[in-house]
Amino acid sequence: MELSEPVSGYEPVPMVGSRDVLWSHRCSWVDLLVPVELASGRGGLDLGEGWQERWSVTWRVEGEEVSSPLDRTLRGTLAGLEPMRGFTWRRAQRHRPGLPYMVSTGRLHGSESLEEAKLLLALDFDAQVTEIVSQPLRICFTCAAGERDHTPDYLVRTRSGVWLIDVRPAALIKDTDRESFAAAAEMARACGWGFAVAAGWLPHVMVTLDWFSSQRRPKRDPLGVEPGLLAQVDLGTRTFGELAASSDYEPVARAQLLHLLWHRRLGLNLHEPLGDGCVIASGEVRG
Repeated sequence: MELSEPVSGYEPVPMVGSRDVLWSHRCSWVDLLVPVELASGRGGLDLGEGWQERWSVTWRVEGEEVSSPLDRTLRGTLAGLEPMRGFTWRRAQRHRPGLPYMVSTGRLHGSESLEEAKLLLALDFDAQVTEIVSQPLRICFTCAAGERDHTPDYLVRTRSGVWLIDVRPAALIKDTDRESFAAAAEMARACGWGFAVAAGWLPHVMVTLDWFSSQRRPKRDPLGVEPGLLAQVDLGTRTFGELAASSDYEPVARAQLLHLLWHRRLGLNLHEPLGDGCVIASGEVRG
């Protein structure tokens, strides 16, 4: 993964309110998150004059660790990033690691828990994501307690900018976590990146994306079902059930609809649970 230039002026996508329609073909992965408060973790950070010289960043390239003060990292090129650490499986462990496959990158990506696997699913659905590195770097920062270090969970390149992401269920976030996340946010801001904590998802979102993902791989259409479904949507408002029933091959049409929804050629309101009554809108071809 190459991060040659910080993305200046890049702003996170605003959160869509719970009362609004959240169209699946127009949203980003950030729109699906429940926001997390980090302000309380920032108070103890050393952000006085010259703080970027006191903070350092370490990353791994070709198996070797490279470190530099944060201010030099901002002027450098982070190319060929590798995960800072691996992970293993063992009996009776409480979390569940895995290697989910992502269509957007065409590769397997490590996840250390089910919560990280959910994030990878949301990132894979986002039409803007192009590259992902897990445990991409280690931040050594100074705070009221002295020196601490933190390894964010993912670094993600999108067509709009770069994101540094941590994953932790909201109920498990402690004060020290908030401070670590706040430090990662400051580092990301200095680099011109976005930062987010995946601590929870809007209702219905993960179940719906899971259904979509069952048909995300390339699909043939020997029965010619797809053109008929798209033509029906162009005629006006249709529900998922009505579109499926309009085809001579309803079971095949249902699978094709999920495929079209995943690839954003059709859309629905993610604030509602997926079902036959969902209104389907014309979308756009995934870029």
